[in-house]
Amino acid sequence: MSEETRRLERTPILPLVVIGVLASAIGIAIGLVIDWFPTDASIQAKPIDNLYDLMIILSVPVFVVVTIIVLFSAWKFRMRPGEEQLDGPPIHGNTKLEVVWTAIPALVLVVLCSYTYVVLTDIEEAQANEMRINVTGQQFAWSYEYPQAGGKPVRSTTLYLPKDRPVRFYVKALDVLHDFWVPAFRMKVDAVPGITTRYRVTPTRLGTYPVVCAELCGLGHAVMRSTAKVVTPADFDSWLAEQQAPAGGADTGAGASDGDKGTKAPEIDAKTIFAEGNGTSIACGACHTLADAGTSSQTGPELDKVLKGKDADFIKTSITDPEAEIAEGFQGGIMPKNYADTLSPEELDALVKYLGEVAAK
Repeated sequence: MSEETRRLERTPILPLVVIGVLASAIGIAIGLVIDWFPTDASIQAKPIDNLYDLMIILSVPVFVVVTIIVLFSAWKFRMRPGEEQLDGPPIHGNTKLEVVWTAIPALVLVVLCSYTYVVLTDIEEAQANEMRINVTGQQFAWSYEYPQAGGKPVRSTTLYLPKDRPVRFYVKALDVLHDFWVPAFRMKVDAVPGITTRYRVTPTRLGTYPVVCAELCGLGHAVMRSTAKVVTPADFDSWLAEQQAPAGGADTGAGASDGDKGTKAPEIDAKTIFAEGNGTSIACGACHTLADAGTSSQTGPELDKVLKGKDADFIKTSITDPEAEIAEGFQGGIMPKNYADTLSPEELDALVKYLGEVAAK
């Protein structure tokens, strides 16, 4: 009989089993007590939290068993003095043991996959009175569009949601791969250039929650942040009506003449372009603070300060070539470099004029 066999026969297995059971119980208890996620704020959050708890319950014993076997083997069958030149004894294997350690993980995987399928199918089920919101990701900001039947869509750099109303997000990216994630909702999906991805959420808790990008998308990935505000249905309707109302004092019939039709083209609303974008570009207000526009993001410099006393050429260059001069305390590679393409010449000139006027106040 080999020395390794004699060592194994002298080893009491019961203490190892007791240690494994106790360690598993303690590990599961700790895993279930820890608050891994922020406060849940959607119908979808609870089933996902339950799925995570199930994974803890099943994975902790596996980790404990593997760890105990590895540590026990390293201690019990370690090399002794004088055994440096010896080979280990030939091992035939144990077919029954191999069947067991293959069948048990396979069974665990079947249970997890089946339960996961049920959860994901249930939370993605279509709901009545579902609202559509288009989400656009671009280095390094999020913007949101609320389609309106027979009218102009409402655009915002803050995600407003009515409590208890199902929402379906249609997510796209304008440049590179992003990932749209509201941790409090537990749902996230990749924003992929060239295709539209989707998922559903029903907010259940009033409050303000962070929106983040969960996919490394460039130098400004860490600052690609936005805010989701869950409000009462009445407050949401009021906000939506306010966004649909014409800008104060704006005469949408005024502007340059259209020579072909003899009518006047609408005046360009530079303040709206700054705060909401023009549909093809990320709003400046998604990254910059500007008092007149009511924006407060700190991703980029505060424009009331950095543009004060600057001329139109400087402002225009800062928009079309943001790397030409970088404000102190900020780094390059964050601001999009395609505003000269996504803004028409008229929109660009109107934006430059607007920023020059409000920054001089």
